[in-house]
Amino acid sequence: MRRKIKNVPKDIKKPSVPMQPMMPQIPIMPMPCPSYPIGMPPQIENPVDFEIEPGPPVIADKNYLQGYLKTLIGKFIRVDFIVGTNMFVDKEGTLEEVGIDHIVLRQAETNDLMVCDLYSIKFVKVFE
Repeated sequence: MRRKIKNVPKDIKKPSVPMQPMMPQIPIMPMPCPSYPIGMPPQIENPVDFEIEPGPPVIADKNYLQGYLKTLIGKFIRVDFIVGTNMFVDKEGTLEEVGIDHIVLRQAETNDLMVCDLYSIKFVKVFE
């Protein structure tokens, strides 16, 4: 059932050709994928030789806390952390690993690993 539209201005004309949706003139064909033997990666003809960028200087330079702590790996240490504005918490253990934002301590009593926030460290005591 068609509805008539009322109050259409008289200067608007009907299109002489019925409107159809736009379609591409040339059909798009899928591109063939190169076939590789199963389990074999594609071979790159001209591999680019990239240099590996050095890591952050914080880890390597002993002038930063992380760099200095890396020299202490394997030693028994006590670390004082500040929690909040004025509360100190200390943890002891063997320093196992130093990351960019954390350290890992192995607790002597339980042999458990504890991951600690590097940015809340205030003091480190190294037992010789």
